[in-house]
Amino acid sequence: MTESHEPGNARPARSLPGAPKRSRTVAICAFVLMTVAGLVLAVACGSSSGGGDKHGAQRAEDSSRPHPRPTPRRIWDRSPDSLAAVGDSITRGFDACSLLADCTKVSWATGTADGVDSLARRLLSDPGTESWNYAASGAVIADLPAQLRRAAARKPDMVTVMSGANDACRPTVGQMTSVEEFRTSFREGLRALRTEAPKAQMYVSSVPNLKRLWQEGRKNPIGQRVWGLGICQSMLKEPQSTDAADRERRQQVYDRVVAYNAVLKQECAKDLRCRYDNGAVFNYRFTGTELSNWDWFHPSKEGQRSLAELAYGQITARRPAG
Repeated sequence: MTESHEPGNARPARSLPGAPKRSRTVAICAFVLMTVAGLVLAVACGSSSGGGDKHGAQRAEDSSRPHPRPTPRRIWDRSPDSLAAVGDSITRGFDACSLLADCTKVSWATGTADGVDSLARRLLSDPGTESWNYAASGAVIADLPAQLRRAAARKPDMVTVMSGANDACRPTVGQMTSVEEFRTSFREGLRALRTEAPKAQMYVSSVPNLKRLWQEGRKNPIGQRVWGLGICQSMLKEPQSTDAADRERRQQVYDRVVAYNAVLKQECAKDLRCRYDNGAVFNYRFTGTELSNWDWFHPSKEGQRSLAELAYGQITARRPAG
């Protein structure tokens, strides 16, 4: 027997005739209403959680998917107003004008001589006062941080770097700078520049192909005698020898230079204001007229002009080569 829950002493209402029929009708209506409400709820939920409209579901899925970060845009001004150069004897114009002497007026980077048409003359309105040469004959990559700090003090728009030949040009192959040390020094140099002159652009020339210079210079008998005085013995020792040991020695130097250039490319690519020449200097085939008449190894005035032309083409290109 069902227990009454009516308040007080109210008696249960009597069933009237036809009540069972009305109860069934009410139950059916309730069922229909519940069904319709369920469908509406399902559609509403589906449209917000991936169900329902196909395009709506795609938007919901896309909104929860992580979006890749945009690639930072590289910054490069093809017409700088000032320029500083760092590096080694090549940028100092060593042996281009006289024996065993620098000749910065014919430097490919900052020279003022008409016959060379240096990078500074091609880019700047007044190369004599708006360019500075901090390269040093005999410098190695470990000298780069100090050179770049000196250059950065001028707050130049652009700094050119050509360094690394002396790291491979050693008395023996065992004395060549390791690739790891080379990378560390270049990173330190770039960090020094960014600390002192964060907006300065850096143009990095590849290390020349020393094996190509040997192949060209060995044709000159005077050059062979000069090389015997001790210049770049890791590559130039016994220049006419075809013995296996000498061929292997030259190949080791070649491979080390290739590795240096890979470091320059990799590290430069990490900086938004750095542009590497993508091997333009390394791949250039210097001729006899482009080598010094004093040592048949360093660039002559004509060779310096060729370097300036290569650099100018790379710097003024809308996009870096390679």
